[in-house]
Amino acid sequence: MAHTFEELVHKRRAADLARHRVEELRDSYGPPTQHQWTQRQSHTYETAVRAWRDLDRDAQSAMTEYVKEGGQSRHKLEAKVRKAVQDGGQGT
Repeated sequence: MAHTFEELVHKRRAADLARHRVEELRDSYGPPTQHQWTQRQSHTYETAVRAWRDLDRDAQSAMTEYVKEGGQSRHKLEAKVRKAVQDGGQGT
């Protein structure tokens, strides 16, 4: 499947937002080894972690395909995608 640069930026942004959500939950609930989480908190956290991992895997896979199709350096592509995510734009 061919991916556009904009799709890569969108996928990376989604993965980063999911990671941020996991961090927010961890901060809100406290360390699981120091606080007894409720069943609901545990379920919410585990669901958020799975979503983050799935989105990150999808972003990484799309980048791999993009690099194979375009012959671009993976390192340079990742840097361009990260910059576009940080800048809030789609990049080029």
